[in-house]
Amino acid sequence: MKLAFSTLGLPGLPVRDVVRLAAEHGYQGVELRAHPEEPVHLGLGAAERTAVAAEFRAAGVAVLTVAGYVQVAAAGPDAPVLAELRELLTLAHDLGAEYVRVFPGGGDQDPDEADATAARRLAAAAPYAHDVGVRVLLETHDSHRTGAAVCRALGPVGHLDVGAVWDVLHTWLGGEDPATTYAALAPHLGYVQVKDVASAEDTTPLPLGAGVLPLRACLAEWLREDATGTALPGPGRAGWVCWEYEKRWYPQAADLAPLLAAGRDRLDALLAEASQDARPDPAGRGAGARP
Repeated sequence: MKLAFSTLGLPGLPVRDVVRLAAEHGYQGVELRAHPEEPVHLGLGAAERTAVAAEFRAAGVAVLTVAGYVQVAAAGPDAPVLAELRELLTLAHDLGAEYVRVFPGGGDQDPDEADATAARRLAAAAPYAHDVGVRVLLETHDSHRTGAAVCRALGPVGHLDVGAVWDVLHTWLGGEDPATTYAALAPHLGYVQVKDVASAEDTTPLPLGAGVLPLRACLAEWLREDATGTALPGPGRAGWVCWEYEKRWYPQAADLAPLLAAGRDRLDALLAEASQDARPDPAGRGAGARP
């Protein structure tokens, strides 16, 4: 299992410093927030893209994802959404990223209409994603915060270059237990995004393990083995876990950089515990599973 963190926790930090922090603290990858207020955005020229990719490559750190803000279920015409998504895919390709992250953004639309819109746009983007070698991942978020909701949008697409990111906060806020989420997302799952908060009412980011989110249970599902002891299949089985610490939206939160070392240790411990839970017992359940 490989570990990454999101630059959402390090707003505006230059790429060189992001790469240094990842390398110093043993994170194999970084999720890059793509936004005009960040060093990485759609307006980067060819030389700048080459320089960013070189920084990561020299340090042996992967660009896991270009995290964009395209809303694939949003009301309105398809063309602007597809144009921005294509730009994101091109940027991700130029940076050597594995994934592009998109949001649902269905708002108050009828759920069936939002699902159909998302599926249509994702299906239209899939051939270009395949051509550039970057997978599009729809995050469990806003109008589609549960695995079941995301699966409704992804099911009709039927393309391996379109999948899902499991944001564990949103599925928890949606009242979906980890086993149910994983069962829905397993055929589509790219990676898991972890974080921690004090409560549903106070979602200020906390150090991993200091809050109430069921991180161990979520990671156990991600590592789940079947009754023969074989890891369950899925496009993302190589496995990434990304820590998304939302400092950008909560300026009162502690700075992320001083938390990275302890966060790395906590993720290692959680993964070790979760791997025990994920092993099958003679009854076919994980060793740590509750009846």
